[in-house]
Amino acid sequence: MTLDHTPASPASPAAPADCAFQDLSRLFSPASIAIVGASDRENSIGAHTLSNLVDHSDFKGELLLVNPRQTEIRGIPCHPSVEALPATPDVAVIVIPAPGVVEAVRQAGARGVPFAVILTSGFSEADEAGKAMEAELVAIGKATGIRIYGPNCPGLVNINARVGMTFSPAYRNDLRAGPIGLATQGGGLGRNMMQGMERGAGIAMWSSSGNECDLQVADFIHHMAGDPQVRVIATLIEGIKDGPRFAAAVAHAARMGKPVVGVKVGRSEYGARAAASHTASITGSAEVNSAVLRQFGVIEVDDLDEVIDTAALLARRLPTGEEKIAVFASSGGAASLCADNVGAAGLELAAFAPETDRAMRAVLPEYAAFGNPVDTTSVTISNPSAFSDSLLPVAQDPGVGLVLLPIPMDYHQFTAHTAGLIVEAQGRTDTPLCPIWMSDRLGEGYKVFAEAGITPFRSLRNMAKAVRRWVDYGRWRAGADLDWTPALLTRGHWTEAEATATLTEAEGKAELAAAGVPAAAAQVAASAGEAAKIAHGLGGRSAMKIVSARITHKSDIGGVKLNVPAHAAAGAFDEIMANAARAAPEATLDGVLIEPMAPAGGLEVFVGVSRDPVFGHVMTFGLGGVHVELFKDVARRMLPVTPAMAREMMAEIRSAPLLTGIRGQAPRDMAALEALIVAVSDYVVAHSGRVEELDINPVWVGEEGQGALALDAVIVVRA
Repeated sequence: MTLDHTPASPASPAAPADCAFQDLSRLFSPASIAIVGASDRENSIGAHTLSNLVDHSDFKGELLLVNPRQTEIRGIPCHPSVEALPATPDVAVIVIPAPGVVEAVRQAGARGVPFAVILTSGFSEADEAGKAMEAELVAIGKATGIRIYGPNCPGLVNINARVGMTFSPAYRNDLRAGPIGLATQGGGLGRNMMQGMERGAGIAMWSSSGNECDLQVADFIHHMAGDPQVRVIATLIEGIKDGPRFAAAVAHAARMGKPVVGVKVGRSEYGARAAASHTASITGSAEVNSAVLRQFGVIEVDDLDEVIDTAALLARRLPTGEEKIAVFASSGGAASLCADNVGAAGLELAAFAPETDRAMRAVLPEYAAFGNPVDTTSVTISNPSAFSDSLLPVAQDPGVGLVLLPIPMDYHQFTAHTAGLIVEAQGRTDTPLCPIWMSDRLGEGYKVFAEAGITPFRSLRNMAKAVRRWVDYGRWRAGADLDWTPALLTRGHWTEAEATATLTEAEGKAELAAAGVPAAAAQVAASAGEAAKIAHGLGGRSAMKIVSARITHKSDIGGVKLNVPAHAAAGAFDEIMANAARAAPEATLDGVLIEPMAPAGGLEVFVGVSRDPVFGHVMTFGLGGVHVELFKDVARRMLPVTPAMAREMMAEIRSAPLLTGIRGQAPRDMAALEALIVAVSDYVVAHSGRVEELDINPVWVGEEGQGALALDAVIVVRA
């Protein structure tokens, strides 16, 4: 292979994503709606869809019906086709069987309908015939400009405007408006999240995008980020078809100050397989998905109830990241157990100001516990006003950012009255007052909280997770570079390479050195005599490695010799060549690389970059040698990696103390390692159309002032 320090990249990325987002206001707040397949047949999809708009919505616009077999339904005229409608609607909601959907969309596109919401199933999620019909829908959209929502979806609802374009019979019961935007791919799980309303979580709007043949969950996240009625976005993602578009959407949400809380389905092989069969989506690498979500501040949670816990808390108040916690209870055991969970989550209890202590002592009995946690004892029954009179000073304490109120049991009207006092106190303070309803009995007090929009946590465990995520989001936002743009958006998104080639170590190190990445000076010997000459010229001891494009794990086959004195270089050459020939007889052996040994006492780390099929180039950093595979203690970032991101990655791994100095060991040269990481990122970004994969393992990191050095490098490029 010929070494080229300035390789030419292909002319342009394969299928770069267009990340311009269309205004979806007319979809969420249409002035006119057509139902294609409206029906009065009991329990039919068309009948449920019509009933939801007529009986359970507050839709003031024009409603048009399409049904060629009827002249009117419920006094509303029916028309034989979309083509025959007397006016062009903003949205066509399509509920007819799959074989007729393509023609209905064709007619809608031809007359300039902006949006089609296709509730019908039987497309790409079903079979090859369904895939073909879905491809026709995509072609119609491109030709006419109609945007397609679905197919295979439950519809779209705007709860704040009370407009339900859905067939769900549950719609009539799920109408608690509020500040949480909900963007999901799964319909059933999305409805589950909607029904967090029972706990007091108010939903502004819900999109459930189904097969996403056109509009994707990213489009709805982007829309909700710009909607002033939405304060938090909750999402459920089964697969990400368009990585650049998704990245652009969540980056927009971050810039708009709208937290995104989500569950990503497909984190195991089983889940990934099920998600693919459900929505025909790309699930991607779970580790990379999670890293990308974190990088954009998206709060990834483990289950649906945790979405509601976290989103509802964020909707009440955005954190600074410096909040300290107060625990306020009428049960000593509940107070102590709650405080345990606060500590286990790495959260910090606040120290009360003297005036807070005085205010509590003025109204609570002397045997109450006045520290943090606070135990008011049974005063909630004997003197409820003392409870509220002591709660408000705690909430207004300058060191308190959030108050936890564990409620271990339901005392009927007493608990309901206390709940009312807490709701009243919340109206007098900006500090979130957070009840934790620990009893299996959901009494009237629980309903008081829900009606007030104060979503109770259902367990101390979930409370700890949600509050930890709440504080962490504040810290992320305080340090986030909201102007950072991933290379995925600026350099394009490349499809999978048809063929690749691996540079030899000497070629790879030469490219890295030319790009400013410190790399050991390497020479290649083609004979034992040449090896001896090179080794004597270097002086001291050498590292010797087989050079072959077909052999990447050189040490595994006896292809590496370290600390070789100059007089033994010729013998080491012969041994390495023999080992390689025996282990890989089909491989072309280009010789043996010889370079000076790195100084003793260095720490070995790993820096690698791979191309993820969804999110493009992603860097991985961790301990070097076999440790990266054994412990999987790594940090990941999309490219480009900035100096600040490099420092974050170094601090993020569990083994970070080895870098900063542990048990009297000297700290490593963090500045040099930071510069090396950034230089590697810059190199890959500059050659993004050519470099498929890069592994530098190990990177030698000396003590402060000694630098960092790439000791081995494997670079895979497009052939």
